[in-house]
Amino acid sequence: MSESKSLVEYPSDHEIVISRIFSAPRALVWQALTDPKHVTHWWGPRGFSTSTDKMDFRVGGSWAHVMIGPDGTRYPNKSVYKEIILLERIVYSHGGGSEEGRGANFVATWLLEEAGKNLTRLTVRQVFPSAEMREHVVRDYGAIEGGKQTLERLSEYLPSQQGKPFVISREFAASRDLMWQVWTQPEHFGRWFGPKGMVVKLAKMDLQAGGMLHYSLQTPDGKILWGRAVYREVVPPVRIVYINSFSDPEGGITPHPFTPDPWPLQLLTEITFAESAGRTTVTINWLPYEATEAEWRTFDRGRESMKAGWGGTLDQLGTHLAGC
Repeated sequence: MSESKSLVEYPSDHEIVISRIFSAPRALVWQALTDPKHVTHWWGPRGFSTSTDKMDFRVGGSWAHVMIGPDGTRYPNKSVYKEIILLERIVYSHGGGSEEGRGANFVATWLLEEAGKNLTRLTVRQVFPSAEMREHVVRDYGAIEGGKQTLERLSEYLPSQQGKPFVISREFAASRDLMWQVWTQPEHFGRWFGPKGMVVKLAKMDLQAGGMLHYSLQTPDGKILWGRAVYREVVPPVRIVYINSFSDPEGGITPHPFTPDPWPLQLLTEITFAESAGRTTVTINWLPYEATEAEWRTFDRGRESMKAGWGGTLDQLGTHLAGC
């Protein structure tokens, strides 16, 4: 399936809905929407530039930015985040306009959905306080064409990013319900998780949004490593999303214990389970979270070691499943 063009809808006389399918994983699109160092590269219609004064991405936080048109006209904007669901949904109230002209306000909802392998559908819904306000932004600010051009710029920016997710998939002769159990029940998880040759011990497994998985790994030569994962989304038996990092016995975040290079402190991990004919495909999508460019470079250089580490972990998963 190829990337789509933008689709515009008018569900009512005070709404605008624009959607588009991007050739990129959902986690990558999410990062492009929520990290100001990415947003500045694509936000706004063609010919516009955007300067972000503040982007406090949390419920109650605000995004203050100025869009500068091709003729130099400045358009100050401020959005306040009302709802954030990791990888899925952003809702914010928005106010802005040109410095000299009449402003506009609306409530926007950004919805991200998987639309196939490495395809993401982004739907942007704007709800205005009146039909007259909607017509004002369409007529005076070119909201329809501007929205389409903005999403076109995003579609062009996504492939140009140097950092891309690490993705590994494997099919197992097991039902999805059983697969969910071995990923979420401590008595199973502790018997297979981790690269080959390492022994895992669970300190904590609180399987809920905001809960933590805290564990240690003992290497063949006796070294002890600690890891943690803070769950962001748990959707039985379809998907688990968490932020993971190296850790310590107290559950803090620590740097990579072996490499002197700047490895990302945190990684956004999405694990999905897809069943077909009694077999389940596990897909792991790994993406640096709030990472610097140097951390992205280290991540890219480490893809072969990631392949070996996750590959060994999935080998152990297969061995465990065979005994279930």
